[in-house]
Amino acid sequence: MTQKERLLNALAGKGVDRAPFICPGGMMTMIVTEVMDAVASFWPQAHADAAKMAELTLGANRLTGIENLGLPFCMTVEAEAMGAQVGLGSRESEPHVTAYIMESLADIDRLTAIDVTRGRAKVCVDAVRMLKEQAPEVPIIANLSGPVSLATSLVDPLLYYRALRRDQQAAHRLNRVSMENALAFGDALVAAGADVICIADPSATGDLIGRGAFEAFVLPYLNEMTDHYRQQYGKPSIVHICGDVKSLGTVLQQLTAEAVSIDSIVGIPQLKNLAPAKVSMGNISTYLLELGEPDQLARVSAQCLSQGVDILAPACGISPRTPMANILAVSEMASRCRAQA
Repeated sequence: MTQKERLLNALAGKGVDRAPFICPGGMMTMIVTEVMDAVASFWPQAHADAAKMAELTLGANRLTGIENLGLPFCMTVEAEAMGAQVGLGSRESEPHVTAYIMESLADIDRLTAIDVTRGRAKVCVDAVRMLKEQAPEVPIIANLSGPVSLATSLVDPLLYYRALRRDQQAAHRLNRVSMENALAFGDALVAAGADVICIADPSATGDLIGRGAFEAFVLPYLNEMTDHYRQQYGKPSIVHICGDVKSLGTVLQQLTAEAVSIDSIVGIPQLKNLAPAKVSMGNISTYLLELGEPDQLARVSAQCLSQGVDILAPACGISPRTPMANILAVSEMASRCRAQA
């Protein structure tokens, strides 16, 4: 199977020769410094240059065995386009918000609508278009910020979390605007050639907001996004939720995304128990990937596969300092573990 066929079949619950090994990008970046050196394309320049961005993610695919192309490499594109100040980071650190555009949730009129024909949004769209031509057999994953994570990049998170209890109308209003801008960005990436949507919402963990707030302020917006891409474009979605999802219980089953990606503190059997109808994705520790040895990564990968994970992936991404040998150990184990007849 081609890498694209393998991933799309896995997301559709169809037969595959083996579980794909992917790392979407966005919060779960797939880029490490050894790849930067190998292809001579570096952060932070690649965040703002379509050709460098395409070259870097294609290099990661070719050199590490990660079976996808994924961009952007961070979760700040939408927030910057909407008015937040963003620093592009360094060779070993991702872009991050340096100043919020809103001083309170009442400042929603300060936000600007994302313009996908300008700035880093355009860079990402152009890079997808390049990759579609350069590697048609590799799935392109478009990474979007979940509504809560985008909202907390526009205003102080403490103010947002307080509004979940004290000013729910304002919280919903900001969620709605955040979601609509993320959708506009995703639409442009899909139009350029993206095959899969990955929505990461690390600020919406059950640990932070609890089950009730997740059902009220997260679930409806995530489902509206994933339903949009399925119904409008026929594109499958992955949703990543950080933290210990036990507190969410069976709410995960109510997600309409095809796949659910989880933190390393959540076991694959536990995920399958909480969301039995969902394609499972994960859950190799980011820390182990960076600090462990190749033989350790091979064992952990084999364990995930033996537990029936549908898509093998880092739990919350890859540190830029991760040795390429560790990623290759995961890739090689995935390749050896053929699907059981």
